[in-house]
Amino acid sequence: MEKRKKKKKEPYRGFEQGPIRPPSEAHSLLIRITRNCPWNRCTFCPVYNDTRFSLRPVGHVKKDIDTVSRYVEILRKLINESGRIQRDDINKVTGNADPEEMQALNAAFHWLSGGLSSIFLQDANSLVIKPSDLIEILLHLKKRFPWVERITSYARSHTIARIKDPDMKAISDAGLNRIHIGLESGSDQVLAMVNKGVDKATHIKAGLKVKKAGMELSEYVMPGLGGRALSKVHALETADALNRIDPDFIRLRPLAVPPNVKLYEDYASGSFETCTEVMKAKELLLMLENLKGITSTIKSDHMLNLFEEINGKLPEDKERMISALELFLDLDPEKQAVFQVGKRLGIFSCLEDIKDPLKLARAEETCKEHGINSENVDKAIEDIIKRYI
Repeated sequence: MEKRKKKKKEPYRGFEQGPIRPPSEAHSLLIRITRNCPWNRCTFCPVYNDTRFSLRPVGHVKKDIDTVSRYVEILRKLINESGRIQRDDINKVTGNADPEEMQALNAAFHWLSGGLSSIFLQDANSLVIKPSDLIEILLHLKKRFPWVERITSYARSHTIARIKDPDMKAISDAGLNRIHIGLESGSDQVLAMVNKGVDKATHIKAGLKVKKAGMELSEYVMPGLGGRALSKVHALETADALNRIDPDFIRLRPLAVPPNVKLYEDYASGSFETCTEVMKAKELLLMLENLKGITSTIKSDHMLNLFEEINGKLPEDKERMISALELFLDLDPEKQAVFQVGKRLGIFSCLEDIKDPLKLARAEETCKEHGINSENVDKAIEDIIKRYI
């Protein structure tokens, strides 16, 4: 009988960090548990192109944690009475550090400057690993950093829906207290069109499972994902899914279609028509109007969001957010275009700024200088956004 070859042990290559984290985790320590995305087929996602998914050995993750812990303790001892670390002391630590540990030292310093209060587990779907392995990592994090207030992770609904309730509760008890899920849409038509790999029913099941386990839940919604053809059904079905889940947070991430995503092929061929900013505003208004009986907090915490005002707690802030969208939609088309350009270029921070004569004049002059009007503003905005993606 032929002997089965032993699988080679993966060597430890030092502290690792993945490519992304939610904007709300900007000050968190990033601990990489998995590499890339196990699904990686969503037609709108540019993050993990041409990458392979893999699990990191638990021992390697724990070694990352230990290395950061060591540097955090070194740095904390250097904090002076004014709450700062002297430049000479930083240089001394950097000079004495093992070159292979520099990324861990940088992570420790960044985390210290951010308050040491939260940790984010990378990459796209940390809950795909064995529950026992995740629990072991979480307990090690709590052992090394007992003061941490929040440990969070991305996860796919498809993965969570398959985890047993007792395992979800055990993961929660071990310290994972917030999960970020890319709902994107509640419409089965839209989800199938963009190859999300999940349906509305599974999204709802997963969301309720997270809440049942006692964790906070952030659901990400993508205005414009249905394109022009499915804009209405996207808004209504997404509102319905959110009403059934009642997540702690609804985070808005408007669709952008850069050339390096699969969806761009459909856009370039004309089979997928993107929504204009005005169409997205109408879609968002329709979704907001149909959010009923929930207490979620809506966050526009991403640079692609046009409306800073769409931030608030349901139900008490619902009318204020609706009024902001109505204010934009009531503007004449040229003023809408001026606001879009002014907001994207940082001239305006919110809709109210359009009432400032100086800011308005600056935005109008910019539009005039570049020949931007209501007919071509979306193409101009598309070019601006491409710089940031």
